[in-house]
Amino acid sequence: MNMSEHIPHRTALSVNVNKVALVRNTRRLGIPSVTRAAALCLQAGAQGITVHPRPDERHIRRQDVFELAALMKAWPEREFNIEGNPSQNLMDFIRELAGQGMRPHQATFVPDSEDQFTSDHGWRFPQDAERLAPLIAECQALGVRVSLFMDPIPEQMAAAKAAGADRVELYTEPYAAAWSTPQQAVELQRYAAAAQAALDVGLGVNAGHDLNRENLAAFVREVPGVLEVSIGHALIADALELGYAATVQAYLGCIAAGFAPIKNS
Repeated sequence: MNMSEHIPHRTALSVNVNKVALVRNTRRLGIPSVTRAAALCLQAGAQGITVHPRPDERHIRRQDVFELAALMKAWPEREFNIEGNPSQNLMDFIRELAGQGMRPHQATFVPDSEDQFTSDHGWRFPQDAERLAPLIAECQALGVRVSLFMDPIPEQMAAAKAAGADRVELYTEPYAAAWSTPQQAVELQRYAAAAQAALDVGLGVNAGHDLNRENLAAFVREVPGVLEVSIGHALIADALELGYAATVQAYLGCIAAGFAPIKNS
């Protein structure tokens, strides 16, 4: 397999705007604006926008999904990624968006329960294969790329590919939790092995969850072929201090640093 097919010039940054919606939902004033936040991040150079609308609308609401999809039509070179459990509300969004000519570029299937605090594990194979395969096929028939949220287990990647996935999104909280501890190198190696296993069977590799300005450069440097990182919580927290534009530029700088040659001291 030609590895260069999976290694972009730079890993793309997709900004998850869920936390902007979470703050907005504490009042009825419509501020901060989710679409304004997305536009500012795109203007600053983010290559995509991600949302994860949950059934209880604790942050992203139905209207947000359609307003963001309409916004993304003005940025045809950028990508709209919608995440969620395909057994809940995700497929309805994808079908409606596609029917209105605003299909997302990517659907990331995440095995969350409806009341789950946050995403904390990936799909399991062979257990999940039978129910995922037809939903993956339906998305692809609508022109939507499918990424499966996965733990960094190399042995699972061939099964994800067999189910029809285009990409996997490696769940990175264990890596983030190990940052600056003796386990950091071990975790990085685990993710590198999982990414290589994905590449070897023809899957694209995405990553996300608790990536931040401290740990991002090392991740994209050491983990092969990362096409996209989806970052929300840390990025929006940083934006409270730095502003959207400066924060996006800082994260793009981390990605660039990960691709820069390491100078010998």
